[in-house]
Amino acid sequence: MFEFLWLWSICLLPLPWFIYRFSQPAIQPSAIRLPQLPDGLGQKQQKSRWLMGLLITVWISLIVALTRPVWYGDPIEIMPDHRDMLLAVDLSGSMSIEDMVMNNGDSIDRLSAVKQVLNDFIGSRKGDRLGLVLFANHAYLQTPLTFDRNTVQQQLDRTVLGLIGQSTAIGEGLGIATKTFINSEAPQRVIILLSDGANTAGVIDPIEAAELAARSDVTIYTVGVGAEEMEQRTFFSTRTVNPSHDLDENMLTRIAEMTGGQYFRARNPQELNNIYQLIDQMEPINTAQQTWRPQQELFRFPLAFTILLSVIIMVLRKRHG
Repeated sequence: MFEFLWLWSICLLPLPWFIYRFSQPAIQPSAIRLPQLPDGLGQKQQKSRWLMGLLITVWISLIVALTRPVWYGDPIEIMPDHRDMLLAVDLSGSMSIEDMVMNNGDSIDRLSAVKQVLNDFIGSRKGDRLGLVLFANHAYLQTPLTFDRNTVQQQLDRTVLGLIGQSTAIGEGLGIATKTFINSEAPQRVIILLSDGANTAGVIDPIEAAELAARSDVTIYTVGVGAEEMEQRTFFSTRTVNPSHDLDENMLTRIAEMTGGQYFRARNPQELNNIYQLIDQMEPINTAQQTWRPQQELFRFPLAFTILLSVIIMVLRKRHG
């Protein structure tokens, strides 16, 4: 958008005319009568008209520069405060169990259900910095904290089972996530831990990791994934089994309560989706924002044009007296 910040300066445009019109005339010398006009007088009058035109152009250009023309770019939204949120996802071998039943009756594995729901959750977290921690035999930071939600979604989509082992290092997952917050200045720091088992690997006990998170003012929400009943085929028939018998709900509940969070149970994709909607309500998106519009001062262009014309006028006057 184009705008003149000092538009009132345009009132100075007729100032030279007022000076010429109302100032006291200079005393003219007596006229000299000549029998004939000097040679080249007509050319000098024509040159004086050109000079007058240049002077008028210089004045107009100078007034345009004085009005401070500015070009405003597209508005940019700035979030003055943001939340840091890390998603800790279990990649142990049990995440391959196909016990997550969709609305249409089809069953998918636990990791695929997590990816579907988390992608929607990540896409809705505008204004938050998100990161991704993966854990199995060990834990590592897959995606550092970033405002680029697309990158976090892409990194989550690329995760595969068996990448870092078959066991479940919940304590290490929490420890890596908490360590990521060391240099964070965000007023709210949240970890969402998703697992389908118990801590069976790693060098850090989950409760010790939760204590460290609590001392660092980090809130942890834990989600237990997996159905409670599943039909398993045998050689002669089928039997009902509990595919989530290894899930340590007591530990996940204690971790959440120690940090002021909450434990949730997801037995199917619908419950998992409802849980993330509930977490979204408990940790609402920061709607406070500031708008900044980049501006470019343009006065230097008419000012440069004014200086250039002034130099030309000086040269012409010097050459022709």
